[in-house]
Amino acid sequence: MSSNGKQPHVGRWLSPFFLTCAVYFLLWSPENQPSWVGALIKCLPILYLVVFLWTVYPGGSYSLLLQGALVCSAVGDSCLVWPEAFLHGMAAFTVAHLLYLWAFGLTPLKPGLLLPVLLASIPYYGLLLWHLPPDMVLPLTAYSLLLAVMLWRGLARGGSTCWGALLFTLSDAVLAWNLFVHPLPHAHLVVMATYYAAQILIALSAFQSPRLKSN
Repeated sequence: MSSNGKQPHVGRWLSPFFLTCAVYFLLWSPENQPSWVGALIKCLPILYLVVFLWTVYPGGSYSLLLQGALVCSAVGDSCLVWPEAFLHGMAAFTVAHLLYLWAFGLTPLKPGLLLPVLLASIPYYGLLLWHLPPDMVLPLTAYSLLLAVMLWRGLARGGSTCWGALLFTLSDAVLAWNLFVHPLPHAHLVVMATYYAAQILIALSAFQSPRLKSN
């Protein structure tokens, strides 16, 4: 926040984010072999959001928690490039969601939002569990519960946080269905487009006024 209390002009800072997203989608191919170069290209949009928040909105615990969650997300993105590191990636995203939960807080509580979250989450993950390998049931169940709580708190927070939490949940849902249930057409593009959109929407919530964050 600028010293005169006005919202900083963030629009001009967003071009590198969209550029790095475009580079990723242009260079990605299903035939690509896992590599550190591919992992870096995948992480660049998220790492840029860390730099963006650090530069444009360096102060405040909310911004710092978002930056920590983005760093953990970048670690998770890197791990998911290698299929054998899937659980490591999920662990990194678990920490990211815990940091998002810490940032979103418990006020306003809005317990009524839990009902639609549960009505959507329980049937989906109940069906998903039937298709999981035995060693994935416990960690994915724990992650799914945490994701549902993050969605609830994001919806309660409102503003761009609400849409970011929704898109993050959609991205993870498509990813899990594509991996464990049935391959979906253009799943990777859907997963990454909704994921990048989710992350920038949550990052932009740092620039909303407290009133907007509460509504």
